[in-house]
Amino acid sequence: MTRNMQALRKLAVRSPVRVFTAPKQREGGGFIVRRSVGSAHMSVMDPFLMLDHLGPAVYGPGEAVGAPDHPHRGFETVTYMLDGGFHHQDNAGNEGWLTPGWCQWMTAGRGIIHSEMPTDELLEKGGRFEGS
Repeated sequence: MTRNMQALRKLAVRSPVRVFTAPKQREGGGFIVRRSVGSAHMSVMDPFLMLDHLGPAVYGPGEAVGAPDHPHRGFETVTYMLDGGFHHQDNAGNEGWLTPGWCQWMTAGRGIIHSEMPTDELLEKGGRFEGS
C-alpha cells in the first residue's frame, strides 16, 4: 500500500451538514436557474464559487429567453449545455454558439460585457433547454 493510500484511509468520514433543494429563481432575461452553491442557503461557504443549473425548461416557438448584455469582473465562468443552446457574444470580439455537449470557459479579468442568448433554432422552433 502506498503512502498516499495510507493517508486516504486515515481521513475522517463526514456526513452532510444539510440537504436542500436549490430554489428556482429567474436570471438574465427570465430563464430559470437553481443556484445550489453561492446562495443564502449555503451561508457556511464563501461566495467565491457559484453553481447554477439552468432549466430544465421546454420552450414553445418564440418563448426562449437568455441573458442580454451584462457585466462580469474578476472571476471565471464555465458554461456547458445539455439541451438547447446559447449564442455568446462579448465586447472583446468573442462570439460562439454553445450547443449540447459544448462547454465555454470565459475569463472576466478586469471586466467584460457579454450576452448569452438563445440560438435562432431554439427561438424559431422551441424545444428543451438545460445547462449549467
